[in-house]
Amino acid sequence: MDGALLEPTLYTVKGIAVLDNDGNRILAKYYDKTIFPTAKEQRTFEKNLYNKTHRANAEIIMLDGLTCVYRSNVDLFFYVMGSSHENELILTSVLNALYDSISLILRKNVEKRGVLESLDICMLALDEICDGGIIIDTDSSSVVSRVALRTDDIPLGEQTVAQVTNALHSIFW
Repeated sequence: MDGALLEPTLYTVKGIAVLDNDGNRILAKYYDKTIFPTAKEQRTFEKNLYNKTHRANAEIIMLDGLTCVYRSNVDLFFYVMGSSHENELILTSVLNALYDSISLILRKNVEKRGVLESLDICMLALDEICDGGIIIDTDSSSVVSRVALRTDDIPLGEQTVAQVTNALHSIFW
C-alpha cells in the first residue's frame, strides 16, 4: 500500500462500543462482519481494547489494524473504530456526536445506570448517527430531536410503564 490510492468509500466506521469501567459491554454495534464475524471475537477485542485504554490518558489507539478513538466519563468508555487508514478527525466527530447525544438524552448525567435505564433511546441515537458503517449525522441536537419520544403521540397501550408514570406525574404534580 505504499503510495497507492485507496478507493473512496462511505463505510468509514467499523464499530461503535460503550463499555463500563470493568470492560463489560453496555452497548456495541459492529458494521464490518469480515473483521469480527462472531460475538466471541467482538468481546475478545473489547477486552483487549479496554485493557489498553482504561489507564491511558490518550484519545486514539491503533489496535489489531483498527484506528480506535475513545473517551471516558465517570464509569463509561465510549469507542469508535475505523480502518487503519481512516481519518481520525472523522471518527472523533462520530465519537463526539455519540457522547453529546447521550449526554443530552440523560440530561448531562452520563453514567452506566442512566445509560442502562435509557438504553432504548441510546440505541436509537446510535442508529441515527451511523447506519451500516456510514455516518448519517454528527449533530447531537438533531439526533436527539429525532429520537426523543413524544408520549402524547403514543397510544397508552404501547407506552412503557416509565412513560406512563412520567405522564401521570407531570399531570398531577
